Amino acid sequence: QVQLVESGGGLVQAGNSLRLSCTASTITSSAYPLSMGWFRQVSGKEREFVAAINWKDSWIPYGDSVKGRFTISRDNAKNTIFLQMNSLKLEDTAVYYCAAKTGRRSDLLHLESVYDYWGPGTQVTVSS
Repeated sequence: QVQLVESGGGLVQAGNSLRLSCTASTITSSAYPLSMGWFRQVSGKEREFVAAINWKDSWIPYGDSVKGRFTISRDNAKNTIFLQMNSLKLEDTAVYYCAAKTGRRSDLLHLESVYDYWGPGTQVTVSS
């Protein structure tokens, strides 16, 4: 069982930066290893892949709309991943969700269907 909690969302002006965090807790040994990802969703639209990092930190894909602006990283000692968001745009406004996938297979991290656990989400609003 894995519980995920996101933090760091808020209101920010376009062009500025924001860093999201997601901490995994209540992790049973059978849940390891964990690959983790970020998705976002605007009300009325489908959830969009943002970034992911596999359990070996060897594959870190990004969604096309955030490449070059967002960076995902993790602190294994704290079971926490981060999403550094720079040069924010109005269209980055969304609820951002953290997700975790158990097991060693990690080639489809851009698909929300492969994830086993989801956080409740944190709102990011970019203003002009």
